[in-house]
Amino acid sequence: MVAATLLAGALLAAALAWIGLPSKVTLDTTNLLEIVKISLAVVGGIGGAVALVVAYRKQWLAEEENHRAREQNQRAREAARREDTKLYAERFDKATDKLGSNASPVRLAGVHALAALADDWQGGRQMCIDVLCAYLRMPPEPEPVADQDPAAHAAWRAMREVRATILRLIAAHLRRDAAVPWHGHDFDFTGVVFDDVTDLSGVVFSGGQVSFDRAKFSGGMVCFDAAKFSGGQVSFDRAKFSGGMVCFDAAKFSGGQVSFDRAKFSDGTISFEKAWFTGSQVSFGYAEFSGSMASFQRAKLSDGTVSFHSAKLSDGTVSFHGARFSGGTLSFKGAKLSGATVAFDLAKFFGGTVSFENARFAGGAVWLLYVRFSGGTVSFLSAWFSGGTVSFSDAEFSGGRVWFFDVRFCGASVSFDLAEFSGGTVSFEDASFSGGAVSFDDAGFSGAQVDFSEVALWSQPPTGLPAQAPGLQLPLQPAPQADSQPADEDSDQNETSEPDEEPDSDAIDLP
Repeated sequence: MVAATLLAGALLAAALAWIGLPSKVTLDTTNLLEIVKISLAVVGGIGGAVALVVAYRKQWLAEEENHRAREQNQRAREAARREDTKLYAERFDKATDKLGSNASPVRLAGVHALAALADDWQGGRQMCIDVLCAYLRMPPEPEPVADQDPAAHAAWRAMREVRATILRLIAAHLRRDAAVPWHGHDFDFTGVVFDDVTDLSGVVFSGGQVSFDRAKFSGGMVCFDAAKFSGGQVSFDRAKFSGGMVCFDAAKFSGGQVSFDRAKFSDGTISFEKAWFTGSQVSFGYAEFSGSMASFQRAKLSDGTVSFHSAKLSDGTVSFHGARFSGGTLSFKGAKLSGATVAFDLAKFFGGTVSFENARFAGGAVWLLYVRFSGGTVSFLSAWFSGGTVSFSDAEFSGGRVWFFDVRFCGASVSFDLAEFSGGTVSFEDASFSGGAVSFDDAGFSGAQVDFSEVALWSQPPTGLPAQAPGLQLPLQPAPQADSQPADEDSDQNETSEPDEEPDSDAIDLP
């Protein structure tokens, strides 16, 4: 401090001398103290500046050190990543080599090695999945005759176990409780032959694409029971079902798409019993049913779409026994029924739409026995009935709408026998009755609007209609109109809806 004061005094004296002040100045105590204060202030300012410079340098050196440390860490991480990738690649090569072995135990080891690698290697998980699916797509060897070559038959069974193990591992990684889930990835089962039991129950499809396109289901069972479809796409397009069963029982469809477009069902069963449809799109567009069973018994449709657009049903059964319709759309638009049965017996309609628009009924049957209509719409817009049977026997109409606009009755049997019309609307506007049999025997009319007032052709009117009844409107002078053959045209449908909420399974009791 003394040195700083002396330095300040020297600087002050030098400044006074420089401006020409007398060298001999008499200073009293007050002036001397002022000079000391000024000197201390100057010294403090200089010291502060020096401190700032020193602090800045320390900070700069620290930042440089941190920067060098970050660069070193980054290089270390990149080196570790490269090393990990190298190790993953080595594991991948070893696993795929095992999968190509001629010995089934070695192949099994390769399958488990690939699955473990997919768990550890997130960046290469899809690649591991692709290899496992590619193995399944390889055509299986035909089964040898056990009596003729027992060793070959045993080897064949061992190789089948490899395929079954792959499917079990995939299913385990798609379930809700999977330790390392594979949700959101793509799975390509195109052309795979399913002739054994495959358990995919409880899996979750929340993204990605799962393809069973052109797969062959010739036996066994593929089970999607209690699965959840909330996103992504599952496709069975052009698949062939010649035996066995595919089950979606109690599955929940709240988003995404499930497609069976142009699939062929010649035998076996596909089941959606007790499934919930709250937003997904399920499509059987242009599918062919020639002997199989498609069951939607006790299913619940509150939103979304189930479509049989332009499907051909020449045999077999599509059943909605006991189903509940409170929203969404079920469509048979442009479908051709020449021998199959579509059954809605004991179903309940509270809302939504069931459409047979432009459908062609040349055989088979549509059963709506004991159905309850309290809401929603059932539409047969521009449908043709040239054969087969459509029955609303014992149905209850207390609300909603059944619409036969522009329908042609020229050969089929349509029955409303014992039906009860207490509410809602049944309209035959612009319909033509020129053949077949339409009957209302013992039907009750107590308030619903059953409208025949604007039919187009009445040359062969329905039987069993009373002359007068509450809500019944008969034609006064129907305009005759010649029938023409239905145009065999295909029309596309794009029906979507957003999920609202999952229906309450206990909200409505079935009979």
